[in-house]
Amino acid sequence: MTNQKTYLIDGAGRRWFLKQSSALAGLFALPPLRFSTAAAVDQPTGLPPAGKRSLTLKINRKTYKLDVEPRETLLDVLRERLDLTGSKKGCDHGQCGACTVHIDGRTANACLLLAVMQQGRDITTVEGLAPGKTELHPLQTAFLEHDGFQCGFCTSGQLMSGVAAIREGHADSRAEIKEWMSGNICRCGAYAGIVAAVESVQKGGKRV
Repeated sequence: MTNQKTYLIDGAGRRWFLKQSSALAGLFALPPLRFSTAAAVDQPTGLPPAGKRSLTLKINRKTYKLDVEPRETLLDVLRERLDLTGSKKGCDHGQCGACTVHIDGRTANACLLLAVMQQGRDITTVEGLAPGKTELHPLQTAFLEHDGFQCGFCTSGQLMSGVAAIREGHADSRAEIKEWMSGNICRCGAYAGIVAAVESVQKGGKRV
């Protein structure tokens, strides 16, 4: 036979039990505590936000100071932070050339470069190609004269690569121009006009 225990609660015990029950009910009614694995620390004044780095970029003869995440590409910083949208995001894999810029005078795909790695370098985008606000670069003028574009999406990259080909001495023939600009894709197929524009500037001896 199982022993059964009977618990008797007198008046005083009942009052104590009710008080404890009320206290527990109030405790469970409180909002849950939120714990953090890291202690909150105020960000010191003058430092970049957590996870970002302070960066100084020289672009189109201007200096920009900003805070960026280490994973941000130069292309994203140009377009989304500095509103320099001439460089286009086409493939985002360095295969179409629409994002071509000049880094220290040489062509580079901005979509493949981390912005934090470009500090101290001289960066030129298509916005900085012309010598002034009211004057076009000779190759820009040639693109207009030779119908070197249709939809215009690839044009900025074509211009940057074309200028580099001329400066580096790789535009002495149509075949050479095609070879050195083969990394820039024109989905509209305006290659004939592009090559003609680069060739005309090269033969004209204009400084680029």
